[in-house]
Amino acid sequence: MPNSIKSLGPCELLSPLTHITGVEIKFRKESERVLLEHALDENGNIPTDAEGKLPTLETAGPREHIFFDPPRVTAGIVTCGGLCPGLNDVIKGIVGQLYNRYGVTKIYGFRYGYQGLIQRYGHTPIMLRPDSVRQIHNFGGSILGTSRGNQSIEEMVDTLEEMGVDILFVIGGDGTLKGADLLVKEIEKRGLKKSIVGIPKTIDNDIPFLDKSFGFETAFAEAVKAVKGAYIESIGAPNGVGLVRLMGRDSGFIACYAALADTNANFVLTPEMHFKLEGERGLLEALRYRLAKHKNAVIVVAEGAGSDLMEGEKAEDASGNKIHKDIGLFLRDKITAFFKERKMEINLKYVDPSYLIRSVPANAQDNFYCSQLAQHAVHAAMAGKTGVLIGRWHCSYVHLPITLVTQAGRRKVDSKGELWQAVLESTGQPARLF
Repeated sequence: MPNSIKSLGPCELLSPLTHITGVEIKFRKESERVLLEHALDENGNIPTDAEGKLPTLETAGPREHIFFDPPRVTAGIVTCGGLCPGLNDVIKGIVGQLYNRYGVTKIYGFRYGYQGLIQRYGHTPIMLRPDSVRQIHNFGGSILGTSRGNQSIEEMVDTLEEMGVDILFVIGGDGTLKGADLLVKEIEKRGLKKSIVGIPKTIDNDIPFLDKSFGFETAFAEAVKAVKGAYIESIGAPNGVGLVRLMGRDSGFIACYAALADTNANFVLTPEMHFKLEGERGLLEALRYRLAKHKNAVIVVAEGAGSDLMEGEKAEDASGNKIHKDIGLFLRDKITAFFKERKMEINLKYVDPSYLIRSVPANAQDNFYCSQLAQHAVHAAMAGKTGVLIGRWHCSYVHLPITLVTQAGRRKVDSKGELWQAVLESTGQPARLF
């Protein structure tokens, strides 16, 4: 496993943080590491790699000596992919840290994702200052806007060169980070000294080597409100069914957490667990049994669940992500038809809060987390780190090679893990569905 972080060169300048009087700065050394595995294996040994070494990650934080000379630095920020609570918080944190702590005053915000780095789109960059971002954490979305889709890496680097950008902060998910990795390679190919630092963004919490991704706390807290609403609807009429579709293209963490936090869900369907719809042991019969016994039911389904049940060609969006047919509408129609055929009246309410959840401001937990990620991203960039991702692992902030994260795939809900077992216990849904 590659665990080394790329550096643009030796750090020969004293950090301006050393001049802050009255504040003791804990500078980190390159030798400080965090264990990748924090628990002993079944034999009581610490897991090692193929060479017998302990896999570790580089600790994030301020360095006493830095690579870039702050007054001469030009920085840029870009946000890509779908909206997520906390984007504005990260932008604000980066700007504040650059400007107030390091004295970097030239900070560009590139608009509408990677399109903003392609001049022919005509998205003029905006200048960012602490005053201009002071209140943006109170609003959802991103003040810079976002976009999906691949762009010319060569043209993007051309723009960075023409504008004299030394550091680019990239905030986005899997596709965005793959683009950042290609930017690093093109910059290296040209022999340029530019830092690319990533802040991982995925509302689904499915990026590996992270305790959690920013925005997830807010997302599942908002999702709980939808599940509560569906429950209230389900008990307000005979044979009431509340059907809630939540985010989760490849991983069902939001669905699982929302169901556990609310405890009123009776069925949780995720992309990881392939469920049966028809037949004696299918979802429809299990739902019929639930209604016959309790007169109400709540179903929580992640957007990527049941994709094997829906016919049609597989499509991808502009970023290469799978586009699933709407499992919520599919289930709504199947459930309605199933009970109509049996002349059994039901009252089904379908709730899809996805876009409402994505666009809300971050809550206090995520607000704090975003500010920490932003600060550590600036420390890494000023120290000349590149091709690096900022994350939190075992409650410590670390540097992750972008290549490592993009090649590791998605984090999944483990069918044998504690989270899924807790879901089965909370819902009481029959394990035979899966």
